Amino acid sequence: MSDILRVGIVGCGEVAQIIHLPTLQNLRDKLRVTAICDVSTKVLDGVGEQFGVTHRFRDYRELVSSAEVDAVLVANPHVFHAEVAMAAIKAGKHVLVEKPMCMSIAEADALIAQEKQAGVVAQVGFMRRYAQAFTEAKRLVQELPDIRLARVHDVIGRNPLIITQINNVIRPTDLPKGAKEELLAKQKEMVTAALGPVQEPLDKTYLLLLGLASHDISAMRELLGLPKGILYAASRGPEGRTVSAAFDYGGFVCQFETSVDTVPRFDAHIEVYSPSRIVRVDYDTPYVRNLPGRLTVLEPGPDGMAQRQVSSTWKDAFEIEWLAFHENVTQGRRPKTSLADAREDLVLFREMMSLIQGGSPAADMRERVVARA
Repeated sequence: MSDILRVGIVGCGEVAQIIHLPTLQNLRDKLRVTAICDVSTKVLDGVGEQFGVTHRFRDYRELVSSAEVDAVLVANPHVFHAEVAMAAIKAGKHVLVEKPMCMSIAEADALIAQEKQAGVVAQVGFMRRYAQAFTEAKRLVQELPDIRLARVHDVIGRNPLIITQINNVIRPTDLPKGAKEELLAKQKEMVTAALGPVQEPLDKTYLLLLGLASHDISAMRELLGLPKGILYAASRGPEGRTVSAAFDYGGFVCQFETSVDTVPRFDAHIEVYSPSRIVRVDYDTPYVRNLPGRLTVLEPGPDGMAQRQVSSTWKDAFEIEWLAFHENVTQGRRPKTSLADAREDLVLFREMMSLIQGGSPAADMRERVVARA
């Protein structure tokens, strides 16, 4: 295999247009987009012309079987992630699937089994875990002798409030009538398959966990490990899109909170407290490329006053993620954001949804995860 990976993209919406395609152009000495797929002809042709991609498909099955493709980026709507990733893996293609990798534990197990059989690399798109500020924070947290508290916070404005100000995204205005309603019905069907019957608006709560919160919970797990259990979880608001929870780590508790509102800003951070050092990572919106991740360390200074150290890194987390994918494929390495790793989020989300719906917490989360693996 050439050192240059030929990438096919399934789903050419805003995340592909704003983030992945420009990032891959910048990494053209290692990764090259050779094929794209979208159900919208307008989007397909517009993106193809803009980024110079001649192999264009309306059906993802044709893209994953193309001899012009070594690896597939799965970036279409969440409900289709599992079926596209499965088809790509069966076709012997390496896969980078945007989060969430799938909607249910059953889908995750099927994907993991197929990945093992095919012997390909499958990586999940948790780009926050590749940010330089995060990896340095992980090193610092591992040095802490005693953690007393942790906080995971992610309260942001709706993406269109930011996107429409800075990007001219090609929209799928040519989709057949009723396509949106069909997608929403499919979403609801798959939430039911994952959790059983769910009352509104708790189906939207689960979708929030799969989408926005998967970044936070995934980062929490890498930074702190898997919690022993969940002390409580609750959702509020007319759309069920405000969630809080407390994760039990034995010697400390990690407080979690997430919500989506109408204020155009991005307020996301993860913070770890010990008696003599506080380590914090702040994230900005990924839809403005190369905004710095910020690492802040607060500790006592030599004069007895609080001493703050702040560092910013400009290398884009998506670019680091793609470079890691290239290295994993060409060197046969297992991604840290593997399918099996992402499965742990689905277990946590199912436990959170059980608590939100009035169930009881798991006795020991570690045992529950092992039992299901």
